[in-house]
Amino acid sequence: MNDAQIKNGGISRRDMMRLLAAGGMLAAGAGGLFAGAKSAIAAPAPKKGGAIRVAYDAGSSADTMDPAKGSAGSDYIRFFMFYSGLTQLDQSLTPQMNLAEALDTSDGRVWIIKLRKGATFHDGKALTPADVVYSLMRHKDPAIGSKVKTLADQFTDIKASGPNEVTLTLASANADLPVILATPQFVIVKNGTTDFSSGIGTGPYKVKTFKPGVTTIGVRNENYWKPGLPYLDQIELIGIGDNAARVNALLAGDVHLINSVDPRSTQRIASTPGYAVLETKSGLYSDLIMRHDNPLSGNADFVEGMKYMFDREQIRTAVFRGYAVIGNDQPIPPGHRYFNASVPQRQVDLDKAKYYFKKANAIGPALPPIYATPDANGSIEMAELLQQTGAKIGVNVTINRVPADGYWSNHWMKHPLGFGSVNPRSSADVLFTQFFKSDAPWNESGWNNPKFDQLLVAARSETDETKRKQMYGDMQQIVATQGSIGIPAFISILDANDKRLQGLGSIPTGAMMGFSFAEHVWWNA
Repeated sequence: MNDAQIKNGGISRRDMMRLLAAGGMLAAGAGGLFAGAKSAIAAPAPKKGGAIRVAYDAGSSADTMDPAKGSAGSDYIRFFMFYSGLTQLDQSLTPQMNLAEALDTSDGRVWIIKLRKGATFHDGKALTPADVVYSLMRHKDPAIGSKVKTLADQFTDIKASGPNEVTLTLASANADLPVILATPQFVIVKNGTTDFSSGIGTGPYKVKTFKPGVTTIGVRNENYWKPGLPYLDQIELIGIGDNAARVNALLAGDVHLINSVDPRSTQRIASTPGYAVLETKSGLYSDLIMRHDNPLSGNADFVEGMKYMFDREQIRTAVFRGYAVIGNDQPIPPGHRYFNASVPQRQVDLDKAKYYFKKANAIGPALPPIYATPDANGSIEMAELLQQTGAKIGVNVTINRVPADGYWSNHWMKHPLGFGSVNPRSSADVLFTQFFKSDAPWNESGWNNPKFDQLLVAARSETDETKRKQMYGDMQQIVATQGSIGIPAFISILDANDKRLQGLGSIPTGAMMGFSFAEHVWWNA
């Protein structure tokens, strides 16, 4: 397919349906998201009632209920508690219909969204097409500063086309739209909303209390549009940044569900009667960011030297206790259908590292400090390993250990060297668009590669799966060899819970069932 065909929407309905089917995007039906997972849990049957406290590892004064502004996992939990999206992902990352009853397209560029009837906001207002148009279009406004503007930029027109229908037109065909619409920031808000402190949505819980950095309390929405859901009377979400304190709170009965369990704590939790650890294999990674806007960290030789200092097997076994798989400095994990296994696996090589550091004049003087935080899984330990390895070849690595509170607003992407933590994304397109496209606000290293950008856009509308996989493979090759981030491992998501909390499953986009646990769990006292 050439550029002219793409621009003219030249994809046959048969081709688009084949691509959608290949991507598992033709699923429909609300309320059945976890039918398979629940049937695997023999008993007891779900029941209503009960209140739980949940501790997440990130919480700060930057906590928000504005979907456009959210960038932390705790924000995403709030979004899925209080709002609903047009689609949502199941455990296989297949998009299911949610507020949308159907998504239809003949060319992958113009999409007809049929809205579910009977959904109402917490204040009683019925969901209308105007709410959907407003919710999606506001992400395109530069003044809003949306974290998903790079995704929304492909929306060229959104308009009401019937009483319960919206027509969304893309700049070019993209078969991933049903997946993209499940992104947490794309939940639906009321038309015209500018004050989000009340969290008025169509979600399973209503806001009782919201104090950024302190607590969020949601109570059951008795008029939720999914019959029988949710089960709990109340959920309180608090932030506990310290790993040990979070585990202690769980085992003391102060909280009933925690995320980001340190692998070293898994045996203690699992051996305590009444508690369990849930492992979800995923594309989660903590990455070393080497900023392009600094003369040293932006030097390609320096970047190569840092990548060769990662002892990836040691990181997998010592830092993550085996709850990880080895990474290769690009963000698509092994096991993903688009993973490029032909990119040579980078190994630790101190001779090569020293060669590149010498070329970058980085031997001897102290490097800019590496910023690390407990909130970027394993980053402090990985920085310490880099420090130990660097000492063997005369590279003076220093570390700034920063508390979780405020790290993402005050330090992430603001220093020459620092760690990020990227939750799994629903598709290769979403991940590459949000973190590697040259104009993405979360382009962590400030990297710019025109060929990568061109491949990214072309892959969206390529209906030949073999060609599409090749494009994503080429993008992985570019990032792995030319990018300025180091990804030594893909980390399993580790949650832990009081066993009386039932209904938990795995959705590999993030912790706590891809941040959507609130709708699914119940309390078996």
